[in-house]
Amino acid sequence: MMADIDTHDSQNSVIALVSCPLQRGVAAHMTQFVYELGTDIIEHRQYVDTDQNHLFARLEWKMDPPNMPRERIEENFRDKLAEPFDMHWSLHFSSDPVRMAVYVTKEMGHLYTLVMHCIARLWNATIPLIISNQPYLQAEAERFGIEFQHVPISKENKSAQERLELELLQRHEIELVVLARYMQILSEKIITPYRDRIINIHHSMLPAFAGAQPYKQAHERGVKLIGATSHFVTENLDEGPIIAQDVAYVNHRKTVEQLIKRGRDLEMVVLARAVDLYLNRRILVDRKRTIVFD
Repeated sequence: MMADIDTHDSQNSVIALVSCPLQRGVAAHMTQFVYELGTDIIEHRQYVDTDQNHLFARLEWKMDPPNMPRERIEENFRDKLAEPFDMHWSLHFSSDPVRMAVYVTKEMGHLYTLVMHCIARLWNATIPLIISNQPYLQAEAERFGIEFQHVPISKENKSAQERLELELLQRHEIELVVLARYMQILSEKIITPYRDRIINIHHSMLPAFAGAQPYKQAHERGVKLIGATSHFVTENLDEGPIIAQDVAYVNHRKTVEQLIKRGRDLEMVVLARAVDLYLNRRILVDRKRTIVFD
């Protein structure tokens, strides 16, 4: 099974992610903004939430000329669009590689999926750091020339060890943290500075079977579908905004071990899809959910 990965080459583009109260003329002003820059729109997607009368949009345009000062683009966007329309906004330049840190415990496949997407240049991203509460995957990290930090976690040392982890993340200038079946719960010490920038993979179709041993829970309930969910991490376990999900059909003959084996491939696909959506700036967080322009 292959992940649905966006390989669109937008090495010289600017992406605006926007949310704002719904007002007449917002979309027109956004396209006019690009026109006045003297360049072309690559993609303009929007969604209107009629319940809260709110607009969500993704606007991508060519970086033309390529040497246009970024400060000028950001200043113009703020003055001509963001402030007049009361926007919550961010601008991203697609030529900038995203620096990811991967947290692991012992599952090799999830780590390999992420590393291989970077090596194959399917993503404009690098993985300079792997953090683990166990030493099992150190040799794999060294094989790819990635710094591996073994940071054992216990109830007694958790606070001190998370301070160390935060120092490592900051030292490596990490933007995105990916939990690739990391079998520890992060505290707000890590979550707060990386809000909406920590992606987890959970081996069930959330919100069903949250917490530990979801395949065992699924087997006991005799489910006919198993799922995988990738979501942003919040202080509430397995309750963060959902980014991507997928399912596989099963039946009563499957053992727990067979469910685990069938689900592992699903998890890797869903995790890769979620990371891809983040890297291509296709996610907006709205309260407990995401708006995904896939």
